[in-house]
Amino acid sequence: MAVDRRGREMRRHISQIEARRELKRAQEKRRRKDSTVAGIAAAATLALAVLLQAVWFSSDPTAAEIDALEESPGVTETAEPNSANIPDPSIAEGKVFEGTLSTSIGDIGVELDGNVAPQAVAVFSSLAEEGFFEGKTCHRLTTAKSMGVLQCGSLNGDGVGDPAYQWGPVENTPADGLYPAGSIAVARGASTDSNGTQFFIVYKDSQIPQNTGGYTIMGSVTSGLDAVQEVAEAGVEGGGEDGAPATPVTIDSLTLQ
Repeated sequence: MAVDRRGREMRRHISQIEARRELKRAQEKRRRKDSTVAGIAAAATLALAVLLQAVWFSSDPTAAEIDALEESPGVTETAEPNSANIPDPSIAEGKVFEGTLSTSIGDIGVELDGNVAPQAVAVFSSLAEEGFFEGKTCHRLTTAKSMGVLQCGSLNGDGVGDPAYQWGPVENTPADGLYPAGSIAVARGASTDSNGTQFFIVYKDSQIPQNTGGYTIMGSVTSGLDAVQEVAEAGVEGGGEDGAPATPVTIDSLTLQ
């Protein structure tokens, strides 16, 4: 009887040990599964952030969307090399170009300064000389309290950049993110090497987030800023603070000397 009792106790003890081992194996399996799920979730979050950034920049974000995107974690980007047909900055170094942006709302006097942004001025003076801007539109107006710009120069008038014509770097960006009224700056996508043919005119003092590297200020408006301000007063087509201007703006030419 004593032997049988000890046998039962031994078997019960062994069963308890096996049960604990099984529980430990189950816990380890669950932890591995949780780690895998967490890894998948993290990867999905990163992919979503990258996708959001790509879509956001190609569709011209609002000021509120700027803040939302820049708070997104895990955003990465890969800069592409400059296009082969980008003019050398040496053609604008030490030079100041003055001229006129002729538009459907009147003439706007401009000055592009190759002393502070030689690469940008080299690009835009070359595009002007080629007549690139003739017939192009100003497709985007922002009327937010913190940011007021009129953006122009899209290849097809839809705000999408030309992937075959991208360049960098970003130059002459304000450290405090304040773009004074009358500034002429280069629009770009997510990468600091994604400048293209688009530019924007700042019609009122604007605070623009700099977390993605800022935007090159290449010059300023010397006359006619009031015409842009009148477009801003007319507002955005369909209402809102960001979209096509209710007063259409077409560029006739950009001439520089």
